[in-house]
This record gives sequence, structure tokens and C-alpha cells, in this order.
Amino acid sequence: MSLDSEDFTIDLRRLRLLREVERRGTVAATAAALHLTPSAVSQQLAGLARDLDVPLLERQGRGVRLTGQARVLLAHADTVAAQLERARADLLAFDAGLVGEVRVGTMASAVYAVVGPALRTLRADRPGVRLLVREREPVDAVAGLDAGDLDIVVTVDHPAGPRRDDARYDRVDLLTDVLDVLLPAGHPLADRDELDLAALAHEEWVAAATDDACAQITAGACAAAGFSPDVRHHTSEYDALAALVAAGAGVALVPRLAHPLRPDGLRVVPLTGQPPARSIYAATRAGRGTDAPTAAVLEAFRQVAAARPDGVG
Repeated sequence: MSLDSEDFTIDLRRLRLLREVERRGTVAATAAALHLTPSAVSQQLAGLARDLDVPLLERQGRGVRLTGQARVLLAHADTVAAQLERARADLLAFDAGLVGEVRVGTMASAVYAVVGPALRTLRADRPGVRLLVREREPVDAVAGLDAGDLDIVVTVDHPAGPRRDDARYDRVDLLTDVLDVLLPAGHPLADRDELDLAALAHEEWVAAATDDACAQITAGACAAAGFSPDVRHHTSEYDALAALVAAGAGVALVPRLAHPLRPDGLRVVPLTGQPPARSIYAATRAGRGTDAPTAAVLEAFRQVAAARPDGVG
């Protein structure tokens, strides 16, 4: 192998032998210190010289001394050894969940409720864990997880998403996000403390796109109440939805994590009975949660969620 070859490499074990020869002055003393035979030491060093195509040792009396090329090599060997020690320390820290990069795909509302507070905690307790946050809608989030572009998703149950018992994923339930009725302030029902959803059967509605998880939850809740909502306007941005409701364009169901909503002139009214809710959870590819940095991030999410009144267990 020539020095200008693209395949240039060095056997680090042989470099350590060369360093010992420099320290001890003879092949025999090196062999005794390392519990090897002098022949084995000589063969290893000859192999290193042959690989590099440079002389490494020359006779000096009864001992040997390093050539100029060998001293150049050992100057780099110290740097390589130090870098290897840093790599070993980082690998140990990774196994302890103290360093690593974790890519998280999440809904915007979950950033406020879970991901942001967890990131603050991780930055204080585990500064070597680098959390990369990407906003993703539920369908895109799971696709990113499948493709390996994301390590964790924080998303919501919806008809197009994976089932709870899907063996491809490991799941941590986080929050139960209840949906409330959103009315314009001047609506005849706006002064109620709570509403039966059936009371809105003849209203015009504002909702997200039909494939959106909240729109599907709204449609399902209305169906359970005995009607199909007359959706006149579609928007997936909650402040835009609130602006349409405030303008009198219709009523809507909005998850509590979407609050506060910016436009004035709104009234939020809880539903009677068992209100519809989004089930928000974190998921990884099956087995990925045993990766120490990923496990540390999942535990931070779980602790933040558990401390909230809408947290799951």
C-alpha cells in the first residue's frame, strides 16, 4: 500500500508496539513488557513498515532507534489515540443517554404542551442530547418514522394512523386533548356553561380538511350525536378557524391544546357528557426506544405530560 493510496490505513495495535519500542529501547524489553515474544514484536513492526513502505527502526548498538519517519508517525499516533479515547467516552455517554441526536416529528400544538417543556429539561439535565424538532402532520409524521427520517413522532390517533396494537411501533400515551365548542360571542348559545352537541345540528360549521384528525373526530362526534355537520369552510390553522368563527361563518370544535386563540369575539363552551378528545401519543419504530438517548427523550415527554391535568397516567 502506497502513502498516496485512497486505501491508506494504519493498524493502531502496531502503532502501540512502535510507541513501546520508543519507550523501552529494545525489542526484547518491549516483548517482555507486553507479554509477547521478541519474534512476534519484530514481525508486527516489520508488517507496519511494509504496509507504509517506510523504514521504522534502525540498529543502534544492542538496541534500536526510531527513524525520522517513525517519529513523524508517532506524532500523529498521539492525536489518533486521544481521539479514540474521546470516541470511547462518547460511546459510553451515548449508552448512558447523555449524548446523541434525536429527531422528533410533532404537531405544533404538542410543541407547546410537551416537546418544548421537555426540551428545556433535557438542555439542563442532558446537554449532550441534541433534540431536532420537525413539525409534521400525523400522516407525514408516521411516514417519516417509517422512512427512518424521524426517531420519535408525537402525534394523534386518527383513522389513517397505526392501530394501538401495530407491532411495527412502540407507543407512549401522553395526553387526552378534549375538544370544546367554539362559538361567535353573539351566538344565542354562547352564554351556556356547557352544550349538548346535538344543539348544533342545524348550524353551519368550520372545520379542517376532511383528512385531518380533528375534522375526523368532529365528524365522528357529530355522527354519534345524530347528525352530519354542514361544513362550509375548511382550514387547518386554528387561528384562521377561530377568525372564521368570530366572523360568524360557523361553529367549530377545537382542541384545548389549540388555546389561546387570537381573535376576539369568541366563546369556548365545554360539551356535556363524555366530550370528544384527541389521544396524543409518542411513537418510535419497534425497538428504537431501547436506544438510550431516544429513551431519555421519551421519558422527558412522559414526565412533562404526566404533570399536566390532561396527562395520561
